Amino acid sequence: MKSRPQKVNVITLGCSKNLVDSEMLMKQVDAQGIQVVHDSVDKDARTVIINTCGFIQDAKQESIDTILEYVREKEEGRLDNVYVMGCLSERYKADLAKEIPEVDQYFGVNSVQQIISQLGGDYRKELVGERLLTTPSHYAYLKISEGCDRKCSFCAIPLIRGKQKSKPVEEVILEAELLVKKGVKEIILIAQDLTAYGTDLYGKRELSRLLESLAGISGLPWIRLHYAYPAGFPDEILEQIRDYPNICNYLDIPFQHISDPVLSAMHRGIDKQGSLDLLGRIRNTIPDAAVRTTLLVGHPGEDDAAFKELMHFVEHARFERLGVFSYSEEEDTWGAKNLRDSIPGDVKRSRLEELMQLQQSISLSINEKRVGDVLGVIIDRAEGDYYIARTQFDSPEVDNEVLVQSKSIVSPGDFINVNITEAREFDLYGFAVR
Repeated sequence: MKSRPQKVNVITLGCSKNLVDSEMLMKQVDAQGIQVVHDSVDKDARTVIINTCGFIQDAKQESIDTILEYVREKEEGRLDNVYVMGCLSERYKADLAKEIPEVDQYFGVNSVQQIISQLGGDYRKELVGERLLTTPSHYAYLKISEGCDRKCSFCAIPLIRGKQKSKPVEEVILEAELLVKKGVKEIILIAQDLTAYGTDLYGKRELSRLLESLAGISGLPWIRLHYAYPAGFPDEILEQIRDYPNICNYLDIPFQHISDPVLSAMHRGIDKQGSLDLLGRIRNTIPDAAVRTTLLVGHPGEDDAAFKELMHFVEHARFERLGVFSYSEEEDTWGAKNLRDSIPGDVKRSRLEELMQLQQSISLSINEKRVGDVLGVIIDRAEGDYYIARTQFDSPEVDNEVLVQSKSIVSPGDFINVNITEAREFDLYGFAVR
């Protein structure tokens, strides 16, 4: 039996799916009688576990920089052990071990049992599905599947995470009920491909059946959907979003592009008309829904005409929320093997900035129409003279916030009504009303 550290600091980089992995690891560490903290600056945690991201170049560089930072801490005697896990480690374990041998051990993406063994503990199978939340206690991410069967030309996730593996409906519901018992009031469903949920397990898309069950959980006011792939979209969930009061009128659906040649080169499985038709069905079925999308600029084949087409799409689609990334060539993807990354970096950056400037004006216009409305919000935190809150149209960390003035004392997780008095590009202001 290895000697157990007294305290472990888990550092999480990358997406919310990584965060869930860290939370499950932390529960196992805690069950060993080891104190565990998350992203802590405390110096008394002598063991650090870094959960890395390997999605795009910037994320990979951040992961490497973080590893080097903690290796220096170890070399200076402030740490005993540095362990590395997650996507970057899964994909480049041999290279990392060669280039940064000071790390005590590298682990992949599904290595919780091995990590617990390395810490001198015994993995507890009965804790599967349980975790220590790192988010504020009133909301949590719930991963409903792992991996992805898509073949997008630019994406390395299937190479890292493997094929799609859905959790059984019963397992997801049990995990959701455990979260609600802990006081969680907002569950955010996540997966690499949310809308393909169940195809591997049941032979058909079962997101609708899962939502039916989740919506029936007592004491769960908000359910939010992230990462709904547009190709093969299950239209039946639109009526559920519209009709169930505890499913937020919000949908994160990454269209990535609108130009047919670019969509074809991306291997997205959907064309321009299919994308426009889907967006039309969403708008017609849920007129007040907030649609969040992600776009990718600078993909090989995106000429000036294709980018102008993308700008026109954003201008007319008027997405409530939008994020933009620039293309980076990822090793072993179809794009890296078969396409030339010929668009200069400054052109990619210029296109990204132009899209975000357009979205900024759209967001301001949409927000200004909210002035005078009374909106229900959930309180996230207190900050200075304001309570910081979100509407059902906003996901934490990535979307708009509502800055609330209130004469009453409220707490994170409280739902209140707010009269909106002022709008800015990505924020609303207002005061609490009864």
